[in-house]
Amino acid sequence: MEMRKLGSQGLEVSALGLGCMGMSDFYGSGDDVESAATIHRAIDLGVDFLDTADMYGVGRNEELVGRVVRERGEWIKVATKFGNVRGADGSFQGINGRPEYVRQACDASLKRSGLDVFDLYYQHRVDPNVPIEETVGAMADLVKAGKVKYLGLSEAAPETIRRAHAVHPITALQTEYSLWSREPEETLLPTVRELGIGFVPYSPLGRGFLTGQFKTPADLPEGDTRRNHPRFQGEAFAKNLALADAVGEMARDKGCTSAKLALAWVLAQGTDIVPIPGTKRRTYLEDNLGALDVVLSADDLARIDAILPPGAATGTRYAAPQMAALNL
Repeated sequence: MEMRKLGSQGLEVSALGLGCMGMSDFYGSGDDVESAATIHRAIDLGVDFLDTADMYGVGRNEELVGRVVRERGEWIKVATKFGNVRGADGSFQGINGRPEYVRQACDASLKRSGLDVFDLYYQHRVDPNVPIEETVGAMADLVKAGKVKYLGLSEAAPETIRRAHAVHPITALQTEYSLWSREPEETLLPTVRELGIGFVPYSPLGRGFLTGQFKTPADLPEGDTRRNHPRFQGEAFAKNLALADAVGEMARDKGCTSAKLALAWVLAQGTDIVPIPGTKRRTYLEDNLGALDVVLSADDLARIDAILPPGAATGTRYAAPQMAALNL
């Protein structure tokens, strides 16, 4: 397994991580037995970087990930997040970046997971009502207390990243990035590279759209939140399907799957980038990891740029309420 450095503080992880969110929430029903088997298989294949959050399954995902990691050993690196608050019934209750909440959230996550320390601790979304200096100051106290090793931000704006980094070194920024979500190329990637911060793209397969497995909105499972995403609806779905089909055609020319091609493109954007494609099935996991063997030439990259230049996708990444919480 190729290893990559995240940030400049010493964190080194497998070139591809595993996003565990869909195992417990949002993308239809889950199967803990198959999900656990998928995590075990990822570890067997060299993946040592698992991504979860306290909001995924209202804590159940941290329990699942923690259980597997305790079985496998301390060399597995776990990243989790705080800040998106949900009630016991799953209801969303806003964003909280207050220092006292940071401490409470971390302690609760450690207890749920059964782990002694998290390798990477992200603020899941920036709280517009709390100065970032206060939030990161509380996160830095967690490092001093030995509860987390490295700090991260998610979906933060360049100026926020700079202010946070001035309080305590930020190791990684996690933001959506894929062939159909290329906005980070404008200002985020230049900012984190200037500051020596690693970049962790989530949804590097366009929430599965770029794999070619969805041909109509009805292909999404019942209860799947992607049904509410603008890019998966109506006319936008049809336009985006044409883009996914073009990716599929190129993948066939390259002798690989659409997923491998889309992930290989993200990996080719820099060795400071560690994508975390999510899956809850071993079959998809093994296909995703095959992206590490796909070599893209300059001509290949130019062809991909012609198919999916920045801004090519139709529709916003999320519905309006969720979009309002991005890039703060």
